Amino acid sequence: MAGLLAALAAGCSGPEVILPGPRYDVRQTDEAAADYAREVQAGTLPQTATRPPTSTPPVPYQVSGTPKPVSLPAPVANAEWTHVNGSPSHSIRPPAFGSGMTQIWAVDAGRAGTRRLRLTADPVVGGGRVFTMSAYSEVQATSPGGAVLWRRSLTPATERPGEASGGGLAYADGRLYVTTGYGELRVLDATSGADIWVQRLAAVPNSAPTVSGGFIYLTTRDNQAWAIDRSNGRILWQIEGGETGAVVIDGAAPAVSARAVMFPFGSGDVIAALRESGVRLWSTIVTGQRLGRAYAEVSDITADPVVVGDTVYVGTPTGRLAALDVNTGERKWTAKEGSNSAVWPAGNAIYLVSDAAEIVRLDAATGETVWSATLPYYTTQRVRSRRGVFAHFGPVLAGGRLIVASTDGYVREIDPASGKLLRATPLGSPAAANPVVAGQTLYVLTEDGRLHAFR
Repeated sequence: MAGLLAALAAGCSGPEVILPGPRYDVRQTDEAAADYAREVQAGTLPQTATRPPTSTPPVPYQVSGTPKPVSLPAPVANAEWTHVNGSPSHSIRPPAFGSGMTQIWAVDAGRAGTRRLRLTADPVVGGGRVFTMSAYSEVQATSPGGAVLWRRSLTPATERPGEASGGGLAYADGRLYVTTGYGELRVLDATSGADIWVQRLAAVPNSAPTVSGGFIYLTTRDNQAWAIDRSNGRILWQIEGGETGAVVIDGAAPAVSARAVMFPFGSGDVIAALRESGVRLWSTIVTGQRLGRAYAEVSDITADPVVVGDTVYVGTPTGRLAALDVNTGERKWTAKEGSNSAVWPAGNAIYLVSDAAEIVRLDAATGETVWSATLPYYTTQRVRSRRGVFAHFGPVLAGGRLIVASTDGYVREIDPASGKLLRATPLGSPAAANPVVAGQTLYVLTEDGRLHAFR
């Protein structure tokens, strides 16, 4: 009987069709994605490549889409870069930056990060100083010429260095505002580094603070939003977000408009409240998944809210970016692109580095993709070894071009109209934070704990 069934099956089958093209091990790719998702949920990222970069990036750069004219604001000279994307609203005019990309100095900025202790704080610039925080909660002030002015550890006396990482920086009016992985908000004198006051929070901050008017705004990992008196550290009011799933340790920071503050939460919620009273104006949730990616289970808001006029842009790491009315929360459009950093709106364009490791230009009016260009994704091209991925920080629009710093050890400059790669400059070590521009100088932190300056 078995032989008869086999004969019948053979008789019913047609000739086998062999399709052309390369073969990929789908099971192994899914396992790699699952490993990545587990590490994100645990608060760590996959191991990044640390090999010294060569002069030419190893992965081809390809642009898809049709270039269209772009209307960009003229660059302006900026002396400070105080918050995410340069300001409390997370939006500034494109800063002036020369046509070159030459390193003028590099200086140690504290101990290097590890797989467990990650550097999460972007540099800020103010009062003629560049401020950084290492993975070991060491805060440093560096002069524009590369001289270390002061450095101090913010590890509490009751803790050991290296027990926690995370947090961020903001600068305003001669003071440096610091959140740490030890559950503290500290205000330091920017000239000396001395404490002005310390607020011990009930949970670990999930983002850099945002300073505006007489208030400091921040979120914590227990999905709480805080408003704190800037003068003395007194807690003024709190807002609770929705139930949180998997979150990242370097979450998005609040952004302010003229009237409101927008808080991003690990649940994917965005809540707008009046800046002084904390009265809720609106709330919404940014949801959606990039199919086929295990990290789609992460619900966190990772693209910091960016306020431009009457619109706030906010996104997730799982393939969604939303443009919302800043006064009502009404959705203007949704793009199927995620981001781990704040987007950069400019004129009729929105620029971002997507969760799929592409730099993307969207139409600001519709959210439609104008062009996208590939950046390195997996740290190895061998399918069975694809556990690690490269991270890309930015973009920053400065000097008429987009700038992205990456953990493959390069700073890339990209034409904002066409997406064409203009130049890739080796860093000597993987990038570790978003690049910032002030005083026509580009500052980049790298994983080996060094601050690099380019002009």
